[in-house]
Amino acid sequence: QVQLVESGGGLVQAGGSLRLSCATSEGTFSRLIVGWFRQAPGKERELVAAIHSAGVDTYYKNTVKGRFTISRDDAKNTMYLQMNNLKYEDTAIYYCVADPSFTTVPRGWAYWGQGTQVTVSS
Repeated sequence: QVQLVESGGGLVQAGGSLRLSCATSEGTFSRLIVGWFRQAPGKERELVAAIHSAGVDTYYKNTVKGRFTISRDDAKNTMYLQMNNLKYEDTAIYYCVADPSFTTVPRGWAYWGQGTQVTVSS
């Protein structure tokens, strides 16, 4: 069982930045694809970004391209999501996810963190 722990959420004004972190003690972290989903009130969960093992490939939702950057440090079993130029519509609970394979469908990801709230004030 892979346990994922997020940190770094909070309240920020529109145009500001936040960096989310996701850490695990799991030794197989480097072989997993990892990513971030988010869920806003009344909306479905959506995949925001993902990064493949060794960082050889990344995925971004169109609305965050150019503003969000996903990265990983396999030596620390940690993943990051740098979020710049935040917008009100980025407000959501952000979940760290991990799985051996990639999909944009939430049920396709085996491991989930508990979530961290990101609130952007307009």
